[in-house]
Amino acid sequence: MHFRTVQSPNPHFSSTDVSGGQSLHHQIGAIGAERGAEAVGVAYYDYHHRIGWGYRADRWFHAASTIKVPVLLGVFDAIEQGRLKPQSRVHVRNRFLSVVDGTPYRVEASRDANADVQGAIGRTMQLRELARHMIVTSSNLATNLLIDIIGLDEIQRSIARFGLHGIELRRGVEDMKAWDHDINNRVTADGLLSTLRVIQEEEHFSEELRAEMLDILHAQEFRSGIPAGLPDGARVANKTGEISTVAHDAGIVFLPDREPYVVVVLTEWLADAPGSGRKETIARISRAIYEHVTDGDVLLEKPRA
Repeated sequence: MHFRTVQSPNPHFSSTDVSGGQSLHHQIGAIGAERGAEAVGVAYYDYHHRIGWGYRADRWFHAASTIKVPVLLGVFDAIEQGRLKPQSRVHVRNRFLSVVDGTPYRVEASRDANADVQGAIGRTMQLRELARHMIVTSSNLATNLLIDIIGLDEIQRSIARFGLHGIELRRGVEDMKAWDHDINNRVTADGLLSTLRVIQEEEHFSEELRAEMLDILHAQEFRSGIPAGLPDGARVANKTGEISTVAHDAGIVFLPDREPYVVVVLTEWLADAPGSGRKETIARISRAIYEHVTDGDVLLEKPRA
């Protein structure tokens, strides 16, 4: 069994969930097997009951776009430390250097989820605008611009300073030479869980910056994973990630009349496996977690069928 104590950036919030954990463990395994997932990693932490739990939560997965959450953390850490301001202007360009040998590469417009940042090449955008585009529409160009302006080393230092394990940020997005050399960004469910907890918990950032990060995550446009498994009244601050072999979602779930919980669902698939069931798998796991953490709560409405 994969029960473990959740280590929190806040030492007052750590406990082990064993109540009902075996049943949830079986349920998540069955959902993944039914859909044909090669691997599933799940972690949650419930602030309402001060309980956390994980299913293969220390397994490494290719991060895909979920790595943009640690990048967001690094950006706002730089702002918190006074190195930059949210309104700082960044020159929008499309030329980056591979971590392998320094050769230049570009983010092709056809492989970017956001036309606004591509359309701004040659002009400037505010740091906070790029952070929003990076999360809300998952702009790869915005991500690379932020990594460049903050510095890959500086973001790695932020990750270490917050004591985050299970996060490996090693390169920018679309660095295909690095991909060919097996230099990739990786995460575990525990790692992303801890990253979101740093954002959620009040002691790490000023109230203003914390609110802005949560606002950006709440504006996420991709809602067919974790949010799709929740009742109509739930609000979710989340970030998805998907490439040919993985589909992920990680978010903070806010429900009426209770404290929130954080949940991460990572899934791995064969490259030629049909993609239609991936988001449904995440949604079903999200619903299972929701039903588990709210067991004993007074629910105001039932989950959607």
